Amino acid sequence: MAETTRAGFVALIGEPNAGKSTLLNRMVGAKVSIVTHKVQTTRARIRGVAMEGDSQIVFVDTPGIFKPKRRLDRAMVSAAWGGAADADVVVLLIEAHKGVTEGVEEILAALDEHSNPKQKVALAINKIDMVDVEKLLAITKDMNERRNFVETFMISAEKGKGVDDLRKWLARELPAGPWLYPEDQIADLPMRMIAAEITREKLTLNLHQELPYQLTVETEQWEERKDGSARVDQVIYVARDGHKGIILGKRGETIKRISRAAREELAEFLGRKVHLFLQIKVRPNWLEEAERYGEMGLDFKDGN
Repeated sequence: MAETTRAGFVALIGEPNAGKSTLLNRMVGAKVSIVTHKVQTTRARIRGVAMEGDSQIVFVDTPGIFKPKRRLDRAMVSAAWGGAADADVVVLLIEAHKGVTEGVEEILAALDEHSNPKQKVALAINKIDMVDVEKLLAITKDMNERRNFVETFMISAEKGKGVDDLRKWLARELPAGPWLYPEDQIADLPMRMIAAEITREKLTLNLHQELPYQLTVETEQWEERKDGSARVDQVIYVARDGHKGIILGKRGETIKRISRAAREELAEFLGRKVHLFLQIKVRPNWLEEAERYGEMGLDFKDGN
C-alpha cells in the first residue's frame, strides 16, 4: 500500500474565529471540533482524518493565534505553533471581510520562525461570500506580496465552496507512504475528550461574556452498558462559586438545556443511546492545575 498511498499532517492556523474548526469539520465530513460564535473556543490540537482518493489527510486544528494574557492563553498559542511546526503542509486561514488585520500581520511575521523551510504554506481566504470579487483579488495580491504562498484558495468553509479543490490539492502534496490511521477513523482524540468538547460547546453557546473561558469539562467515567447504551459522567469545573448558579440557571433550567443538547449530539455522534450526567465543581485555581491542562491536550509548561 505504501507505494501508491500518501499520508501526512496538515496544520490549519489563523486568528481566533477565522473558521478553522468549521473547515476541519467540512473536510472530515463529521463534527470533530468545537464550533461556536465565540472566539478562542478550540483548546486542544484536535486531529481530524479525511480520505481523498489514495491519500489520508490528518488535520491538526490548532487554537487561534492571538496575544496571550493568561497561562491558558499561552499554552493554547504554544499548541498552535507546535501544530504548525510538526505538519507537512500549513494552511493559513484568513477572513475575506476582515482582510489583512494586525493579527494576520503578526502571524505572517512569526511564520518563518515557527514553520520549517521544507514545509509548503498555502493561503485560504475564507468567508468569500461576504465580499465582492474586487476586494478578494486585492486581498490575494496583498497577501502574496507579503509572503510567497505555494497556492491560494478562495473558500467558504461554512457553505463548502472551494473546499473540495483545497482537499484535492492537499492530497497531492502529502508525502508518499502508508496511512497513519484506519480508513474508517475520523479523529485521534479519545471518545472521552470528544464528549467533553461537545458539552463544553453547549456551555459556550448557552452562557455569555467571560464565563465560557473560566470553565472546563472533563469526562470522569464512561460505562458501556449491556443494552448497547453508554453512561457518561462529566464534571464541569468553574473558577468561582457564583459561576455555579449561572450554569444551573433558574430552577436548574440552564443546566437541563445544556445537558439535553449535549446528550442528543453525543448520541447522534455515537449512533446509540447515551445517559449523560453532569456535575458542577468549584475549583478556584483550575487554570493553574497541570492535570486540567493534560485533560485538554495542552502542555502546562507551555503556559509559563
